Formats: sequence, C-alpha cells, structure tokens
Amino acid sequence: MATVQESASKQAKTRKAADKHAKAKKPTSPTKSAKSKSGAKHARQTRKPSSTRKHELTPSIIDCGWGRLIFGQSFSNARDLANALQEETQGRRDIAFYVSEPHLVLANAPQALFLDPSHTFRLDLTKTAIKRSSASGINIRKARPADEAAINAIYTSHGMVPLREGYIGKLKAGGPVRVLVAEDKSKKDIVGVVLGVDHKGAFNDPENGSSLWALAVDLRTALPGIGQQLVQGLAAAHKKAGSNYMDLSVMHDNTEAIGLYHKFGFTQVPVFSVKNKNQINERLFIGPEPVAKLNIYASIITDEARRRGITIEIEDAEAGLFKLSLGGRSVNCRESLSDLTSAVAMSRCDDKALTHRLLSAAGVDVPGQAVLYSEADAIAFLEKHKRIVIKPARGEQGTGVAVDLRSQSSVVTAYRQARVLSDRVLGEEFVDGDDLRIIVINGEVVAAAIRKPANIVGNGRHSIMSLIDKQSRRRAAATKGESRIPLDAETERCVRQAGHSLHDILEDGVMLAVRKTANLHTGGTIHDVTELLHPKLNEVACQAAKVLSMPLVGFDLIVDAPDKPEYRFIEANERPGLANHEPAPTAEKFIDMLFPATKAQARASE
Repeated sequence: MATVQESASKQAKTRKAADKHAKAKKPTSPTKSAKSKSGAKHARQTRKPSSTRKHELTPSIIDCGWGRLIFGQSFSNARDLANALQEETQGRRDIAFYVSEPHLVLANAPQALFLDPSHTFRLDLTKTAIKRSSASGINIRKARPADEAAINAIYTSHGMVPLREGYIGKLKAGGPVRVLVAEDKSKKDIVGVVLGVDHKGAFNDPENGSSLWALAVDLRTALPGIGQQLVQGLAAAHKKAGSNYMDLSVMHDNTEAIGLYHKFGFTQVPVFSVKNKNQINERLFIGPEPVAKLNIYASIITDEARRRGITIEIEDAEAGLFKLSLGGRSVNCRESLSDLTSAVAMSRCDDKALTHRLLSAAGVDVPGQAVLYSEADAIAFLEKHKRIVIKPARGEQGTGVAVDLRSQSSVVTAYRQARVLSDRVLGEEFVDGDDLRIIVINGEVVAAAIRKPANIVGNGRHSIMSLIDKQSRRRAAATKGESRIPLDAETERCVRQAGHSLHDILEDGVMLAVRKTANLHTGGTIHDVTELLHPKLNEVACQAAKVLSMPLVGFDLIVDAPDKPEYRFIEANERPGLANHEPAPTAEKFIDMLFPATKAQARASE
C-alpha cells in the first residue's frame, strides 16, 4: 500500500503532466512572420482569377497618328474592349493588341470585328546586344514635323494609312511614342520610317515592354539595309529607355520579313490582335480573292470595281483579261485597255512611227525620227544626231529599246536586237532630260510622274553584279514581281559606258545608273509630280489624247523639269500601268469613266 506522501507525489506528477498536455493543445499567439505567411497562403488560396480582377485596371489607348493602339491587357472585360475598338474614326486603322480572350471580344461584335491573321515576334532586349548595321549612307534620327509629308508619301506608296496632319509636331518629348526616320545622308531625303511605343510610359506596364509599328521603306531608294537599320535603331532606343523586350506584328504569310526578324533574334510569342472590319482591312477578313493571280496593273482596277459592287469575271489571269459588269452594262478589259478604246485608236498608239507623224502634224514638239531599213541607215542616223535611241516600231515595257547610243558598234548591236523583235526599226534623236509619264483619262490629266532609270549605290564591299541582284530583288518585292533589273547586254553596256565592269567593287556611296531607260519593268522607279505639272504640259497631254482619240492613254515626254513648259514628246502607250501612281486616283477615274453611275456611290463611301 502506498503511503500518503507517495499518493500526494503521484497526484502532483499527474497534475503537472495534465498541465503540460493542456499547454500543448492551447493555441499560441503567432509571430508577425507567421501571420504574414498564413495570410499569404490564404490569399493564394482565395485569390480570384485575373479576369475577375480587371475592374481595377485603367484602359490604355495610344494615338499613333494612323490610328489607335489599344492595349487589351489594360481592359476590365471583353465588352469594354470591343466597344473601344468600334470607336475607330473614318480613315484610321485601330489595333487592339495583347488580347488574351479574343473569342470573347469577337463575340461582342462579330459583324464589326475580326481576328488579325498576324504573328507576333519578340526581341528580348535584356539578352540581346543591339548591333548597328555597318551600311553607310543612312542616318537614323528622330522624326521632325518637316518630315511628315515624306513619311506619308512612303506610307501611301505601301497602301498604309498616313499619319494625321500635324501629328509629329504634337508628340511630347519623353512621351510613350517615338518616330524614327532613315535619312539619305547625301540627298537628305527621307527613305524610311518606323514608330515605337514604350509600354511603361503608356500604362505603367509591369512587364516593362515596348513595341514596333508601321515600318516602311521608300520603294524607290537604291540604298540597301534601311529596314534593318530602322529596326536596330528603334530596338536600341527602347533598350536605352529601359524596356525589357520589343514586340512587333507581321502578317503570317510575309515569309521574307519573318525570316529577317528571325535573323535579328526575334522569337514568336502567342499574342493576339483584333481589328475593325473596314475598307482598309478588307483583304484580311474577306478571304482569298478570286482574282489573286492578276498582276498589279489589273488588280488595282478590279479592287476598285469590287468596292463599288461591280461584278468581275476573269477571262485569262495571265494576260490580264477580265470583264466588268453592273446592271445591263459590261466592259471587257485587258488591264487599263478597255472596249472604250477603238481598234483604230489603238493602232495609232501601237505604231510608234504613226504616233510620231500624227502628233507632229498637230503641232506637238517631237524629236527627230526615221525608219531604219539597214545597219547602214542606223550608222548614218548616228552621224547626223551623235546620240540616238534605237527601238522596235512596235512594242511595250521598254523591250528592245537602247538609249543614248554613241558608237557605231553599239548602234549595230542595238539595231540587230531590235530587228529580231520587229519588222521595222526606228532611230530617234536622243533627248536629255527627265522622263515624264502623264496619264490622261476621259480627257483629263489624272497623274504625272517622273520615271528614273534603275540605279545602285556602292558599299565598298559588293560587286556591281551583286548590287544589281540585290536591288532587283527589292524592286520585285515592292512591285509584286513587275519590276526587275535584267542582267542583259543593255545593262552591261550601261555599266561599261560608265567605266566599270559587272565584277568591279563599287566604292562606298557612289551611285551608278545601270539602265538608260526609265521603264518600271526594267527596275525604274516612279516619283509622283501631279501637283507640280506645268499647265503647258497638261495642255499638250490633253491635246495629244484628243488627236489620237484615246479615252485612256499614257504619254512619255522628256522635260527639263515637270514645272517647266519645255518638252519633247516621245511616245504613247495605249495600255499604261495605273499602279504605282499613288496618291493619284488612277483606278478610281478609270472606273468612273467605265461606270459613271457608280461615281457618286464611290465618293459617298470615302
């Protein structure tokens, strides 16, 4: 039996153990760090998805001059984003970028919006060393208000929306938008442009990103690497401002640009864009065109006809043959040649000697010309005029034309080549000056442009042949394959006449004309001068169209300058190309003539 003392001792131990157990079970007061961890864990468990927290965001919309850049990630819901996008003004091109739920945005306005078929590429500026191109002759700098007209001319030539008037002058220093231009150091011409947006400055982007927009290069420049220098220049500017990356959007089928961006170090990222269904974006949402195989000279006409609801029936895409129909009226066309041009009128233009005689009789100033029946005739014509042109009596696109011949050997070679193409060969007095193309439609001068022969600019590294090849590929890309510089005997003659061979390395910055004819099909470029045209030249063109009875015609003149009255009339083209005359409304005026009833409709939709 236990003693009283032992029992008391056992009870004390029991109470002590019970107290200890109770203390272990009693909740203790947590420390501050424990509270923080517990709260963070609770927050992670109860935090709502990002789509339900968007009510805290402030929509960010940036004016880019050609339209608004709408940051999709800054909107609370798809409905508000869809509504904002539909506030696009006439003639602008808004873009909703970084749209995380495009299906919901489209569901709010399926008739008004579409998913842009573009890829997004990203350049990681934190890991990329921006290597500036070594190509010379170009200065990349900030755009100035005085550059705006040149910038818009470049945009218009690409079919892009131009900047709103006065936009450059209103940009704030240090603001989210920066516009860079590429300037030709020698000519001081603007030959390229790009626009960048700093996302941090736009809406305090937590990712600290940036983006590139509206990159365009002058289609007429011979300087290489301009686009590359603009991309690198903008990337360097964004990196200097502290951006982590630079995004850009490019059409999914623009394989050449995509390949170039891959070389720069860009990688594709899953980012979506939404745009409005408007006339500017039409080709992106209506699907493949039934006339996609037509060349640019036919498609510029069929595009305008389609906009007016005119039915198009393709007879032969390769030949550019199609029929336009509206109501009970149908007109057959081969590019810009239509039923409205009679066979007799066409023959007046097709035969260059006949054109020369008719216009000379009407008092139009023409150069000396003669039919050459033999090589001896050609040499005699050279002795009379010293510098001559030899060309087939019939033909177009500059085929078989040799310009500024000065030696008997070159004359004989040119005569033989022209004789292969035509039964009759013409000799013509060479006239020095600018090559002016004037388009007359329905008795009215619609467009005038100076055409310049193909030329290249040396970089001190590549041969003349290599530079010609590069420039030819650029011209082909810019004109959908219509303009190329042929590496033929005429090109070799022009290079040799300048004291070079095709294998010579052309010095850095030296410009070399590689063709004498300013024809677009042989790599020439077109520079609009419609607003500068002297009234005398306008009068002569309208007079010539009347003499030849041509409802639509293209005239080639040699002039001292487009704003001076002096000229020499060279020839007429019954099927002139209406493309590449932007901003002149050549296709619009042609359709006005064919279908006058659609004129008011077209103006109302502008």
